[in-house]
Amino acid sequence: MRRFPLLLAIPLFAATMSAQSPTPADGRDATFADPLLDNLVGVWHVVRKFGDGHTAENTVRIGWVLNHQFLELHYVDVATPPQYEALAFIGFDHKTQRYVLHWIDVFGGRASETIGYGTPDEAAHAIYFTFNNPDGQFINAYAFDPATKTWSSVMRQKNKGPWSLFAEDKFTRIALKP
Repeated sequence: MRRFPLLLAIPLFAATMSAQSPTPADGRDATFADPLLDNLVGVWHVVRKFGDGHTAENTVRIGWVLNHQFLELHYVDVATPPQYEALAFIGFDHKTQRYVLHWIDVFGGRASETIGYGTPDEAAHAIYFTFNNPDGQFINAYAFDPATKTWSSVMRQKNKGPWSLFAEDKFTRIALKP
């Protein structure tokens, strides 16, 4: 008679323990799903206006990569041959509940050594990334306009003085698939 309650208790205990197991903070099974960033997937023409007034144009291919852990933004200058190329990867740290942005470009390791950490502003349909670079602070804000289905990005920097505009990007969609 004593065996029956024990046999019943073991599966009940196992079910209770598995129900209390936390979802992994990060890893292969913790995919990054973000309805706001899904609007960025596709191919875009980007016009970048720098703080000093000059402009540059890029084609940007954007899509989910690495088991849907990162959104990859691949910028290539439209000039022939291209004068600029960059890869940016937007991910999410499930443990700290904040976005991360890795920015890698033709300017090398020094400019790419700092990761940006982002916070969303749901009302503004935006994500604000802050980089604490060795040379000063840098902010990169990506914002979506639901009415026009377009994106913009504003970058500001602070190097031993007041904040200044580094550049502003305007995204125009070329195609839905990267």
